[in-house]
Amino acid sequence: MIENSTIYALSSGQGRAGIAVIRVSGPKAGEVLSALAGERPKPRFASLRHLKSADGLIDQALVLWFPGPETVTGEDMAEFHVHGSPAVIAKLFTEFAKIENVVPAEAGAFTRRAFENGRLDLVEVEGLADLLGSQTESQRRLAMRQFLGESSAVYETWRVQLTAALAMLEAAIDFVDEDDVVQDAWDQVRPNIVNLRAELLRAVELSAKAGSVRDGLKLVIAGPPNAGKSSLMNWLVGHDAAIVSPIAGTTRDVVERVIDFHGAALVVSDTAGLREATADSIEAVGINRAKVEVRDADILVWVTAPDVVVEVGPERIPDVQVWNKSDLDSSRIRNDESIAVSVKMGQGLNQLTEILKKQIQARVGVANHAIVVRDRHVAVVQQTIRLLNDSLENEKQPLELIAEDLRKATRAIASITGRIDVEDLLGKIFSEFCIGK
Repeated sequence: MIENSTIYALSSGQGRAGIAVIRVSGPKAGEVLSALAGERPKPRFASLRHLKSADGLIDQALVLWFPGPETVTGEDMAEFHVHGSPAVIAKLFTEFAKIENVVPAEAGAFTRRAFENGRLDLVEVEGLADLLGSQTESQRRLAMRQFLGESSAVYETWRVQLTAALAMLEAAIDFVDEDDVVQDAWDQVRPNIVNLRAELLRAVELSAKAGSVRDGLKLVIAGPPNAGKSSLMNWLVGHDAAIVSPIAGTTRDVVERVIDFHGAALVVSDTAGLREATADSIEAVGINRAKVEVRDADILVWVTAPDVVVEVGPERIPDVQVWNKSDLDSSRIRNDESIAVSVKMGQGLNQLTEILKKQIQARVGVANHAIVVRDRHVAVVQQTIRLLNDSLENEKQPLELIAEDLRKATRAIASITGRIDVEDLLGKIFSEFCIGK
């Protein structure tokens, strides 16, 4: 992209629509607006205008003028709210391109300018990316905390605490020949480092749950053959995702679907029926894969039924036990901890829904308050914890070396929000955005 260029893009969805929003940002945004709509409207007020070119009338549209630096990008901006015709949009883009140094925006270009002009930090940028990609209510809530700067405020608090500790040690370094001064400084700093380390450890522990919100909780349906696992899978996802058959061993591989389950993202997996032995080599592979899925499940739903024999039990305690086909007459007694349902008859499914909701809430409820969300954040915070451990474990070493550990820790935390040393991250982060954002 040309340096100091003015960029433009369609910021609403592609294709035909009632209204399309086109954004222009950069030093010539006002010139673009005036060229097509005449006199600029009052800042931050919508004005109905006829958009014209040398060829005549293009469209009747609402236009807005946002003078910088108090804009989302920190630059002059203009918006065109036009009729969502591909022909109208194409004609406007043609007219934009006639103005020197006005170019189409690349992916993430608007948000990158917001970062470079100090309107957003890196955590807020990543939160915006997550918000744009959110598909469930829990994902939206988690992303908003990042985007609105709540997490950044915590990172800044950690950075300030490290900076204060570092400043106290560096002041004491000037008096290294005076043991009392050095010891007093370390005695004051040490409890703060211990407390901060504990806070960072709690944040990392919570990050795993935040990852489940962003990527989806893994719910695995397992049990013996013919217990009704595939029927339960189809009920959960709302369509026939898995083949239902009375023939044992029908499901031979893991069938996986991602769903929005009452506001939470679930990765639902149907697995091959578990039994001691099979002559079918393909089914044997499916059973092995099922065992792996059981071990990796966030929520394990173990399904049995009165007309099946359980040859192999789960390798771990199930989170939910389902007694399916409860409509069948049988003298067999189900486990008191299991939930009686009949997927075929629609019985007990409301109760199962409530139990699953509680299981999900127990895992992701606190995750909405997570600070450390992305793998990048986790890696940096873990690095900071190691540096703090070094300073505490080697407290008898020269004060200069302890100060260096704290200096590195401060720089590490600062890099999360983008205060320092982040140039190599920018390309990767902004590549996640669409054109026009």
